[in-house]
Amino acid sequence: MTLYDHEIREPLFDWLEEKYGMVRILEEKQMGKARADALMVTPEELVGIEIKSDADTYARLKNQVKYYDWYFDRNIVIVGTSHASHIDEHVPKWWGIITAELENGEVDLYEMRPALINPKRRMQRKITLLWRPELVRIQKRNHLPTYKEKSKKFVQEKILLKIPEEQLHREISRELFERDYTLIEEELEEYRQQK
Repeated sequence: MTLYDHEIREPLFDWLEEKYGMVRILEEKQMGKARADALMVTPEELVGIEIKSDADTYARLKNQVKYYDWYFDRNIVIVGTSHASHIDEHVPKWWGIITAELENGEVDLYEMRPALINPKRRMQRKITLLWRPELVRIQKRNHLPTYKEKSKKFVQEKILLKIPEEQLHREISRELFERDYTLIEEELEEYRQQK
């Protein structure tokens, strides 16, 4: 029986919360020229989540893998049973693999391979996932100048220079945990007026 993306999401997100504890799931996250099906935020890491249901193909996966590996600390692919026997040929060995199958009317998830730290992750890319007001909060918490007249890229580079990487992982996760999509227009306008 064919299992579709929308049938996998809710059981998957519940399963991830049960396995990892405190997490926040952000769906359809833009990363460069690709889009992640979901991003799981943990207190210290960002985990990219790609869903390949039984109805999907591998046509775009090679390109998607490149972007996932640039932005996220770990990556997981979730596949329907039709892909389970070949998915490991299409993703790097550090990617986690979870299979999803329909059993007695319920989606059953099984971890074939745990996600390892992504050796290609780049903090220079990861920090670009944050909005300017989020960068400002990180600057304030770490007693850095605000550089109000400088570009977002300039501010990102200063943060990368001044904050140790392990601490910055936690700072980025903190901001994404607290991100409120209903307030972003208001926050951006407030930031522009302060500038």
